[in-house]
Amino acid sequence: MNRTDDLVVIGAGPYGLSIGAHAAAAGLAVRVLGRPMESWRDHMPGGMYLKSEPWASNLSDPAGRHTLADYCAGRGLVAEHGRPLPISAFSEYGLWFARHAVPEVEERTVTAVAPHGTGFRITTDEGPPLLARTVALAVGVMPFRHYPRALRALPGEHCSHSSGHQDLGRFRGQDVIVVGGGQAAMETATLLAELGAQPRLVARAGRLNWNTPAKPLSRSPLRRMRDPHSGLGTGWRNWVYAELPGAVRRLPAARRERIAATALGPAGAWWLRERFEERVPVLLGHRLLRAVPAGSRTRLGLTTAGGEDVVLEAGHVIAATGFVPDLARLDLLDDRLRAGLRRVGSGGTPELTAGFESSHPGLFFAGLLTAPSFGPSMRFVHGAGFAAGRLVGGVRRRLGGRGPLPGSSRARSAGPGRGAGYPTSSVR
Repeated sequence: MNRTDDLVVIGAGPYGLSIGAHAAAAGLAVRVLGRPMESWRDHMPGGMYLKSEPWASNLSDPAGRHTLADYCAGRGLVAEHGRPLPISAFSEYGLWFARHAVPEVEERTVTAVAPHGTGFRITTDEGPPLLARTVALAVGVMPFRHYPRALRALPGEHCSHSSGHQDLGRFRGQDVIVVGGGQAAMETATLLAELGAQPRLVARAGRLNWNTPAKPLSRSPLRRMRDPHSGLGTGWRNWVYAELPGAVRRLPAARRERIAATALGPAGAWWLRERFEERVPVLLGHRLLRAVPAGSRTRLGLTTAGGEDVVLEAGHVIAATGFVPDLARLDLLDDRLRAGLRRVGSGGTPELTAGFESSHPGLFFAGLLTAPSFGPSMRFVHGAGFAAGRLVGGVRRRLGGRGPLPGSSRARSAGPGRGAGYPTSSVR
């Protein structure tokens, strides 16, 4: 335990890897802990596709030399605007990025982060504890899986989260209820049907929303002015969210919380609609009240908007109900440290400086937990470029440096909306 690192990055998904690349380029003594691209490799079924455009799905290194297009070009893969790319290809891209742009990732699970002198003590599942002057938590979305209250007491054989399946083929021949109304729910239900299951989708919303087909990159100047492209879609509001997260941070806390909760809400990708509507029966406007095991099956009690009771049964229930960021669920943080963090408004996420530093000196955050501070781009891979450059600049200032290196706040990209792209079914 002799070595004290400048920065330890906890998490090796798009945000953690991008931070590691920027920190190494800035000359910091940095370690990245975690299994590279774990949630993408282990928690998304085969057959899923990126919802974002390939040019908007880059991990970020300061020189912009390791883009998704660069990876695909050398492997005979097609990364074109308007053409969805398999999640498996994106996962392999992330591993390639880790090998070429980041110091060697240490596949260790962090079990505790606690203050230690003026820095931190990091305990892992193997080896002696590590010491660091600063820590960046880029833990992704998996700690924040959300289940509707009615499903939380069900055993695992009766109910699971959509992020808990690498292979949906296990449900072949079974009837499965998928709860949710966004991309994860619709794509999970579609894949189930295509694999020989009998899915039904149940949603509280009265209608399903669908994204429109991608607009051409080549458009007249007037059309581009009226409806600009960005890494989060077209339109000026999306452009602001995508390209000006620092401006979003200057808004009042209540407005930032509202934006984080409502902007870019649940919607299915345009390329999924035909596959979904041909195969998946839908029950809309139904609120889930209770769920109980019924032998080997699961019984759900629902109510309609008009107050009519409905009972459904299925062999299994999948909650495709997203992720809700909350510091209380970050068990690896020391209890007193976590309790002392300043929060955004009345919520459960940390208030952050422009450099992604929390109210505890030297403790930085990236990813989903930062959306109520910097806006909805932090829910997607697109935010990784902005976050990595600004966070590493904040670390350098904390360590007495001069701030971010020139040009390090974003990676170059092959299309509009400079910087790293986005995935995420609110992970994509």
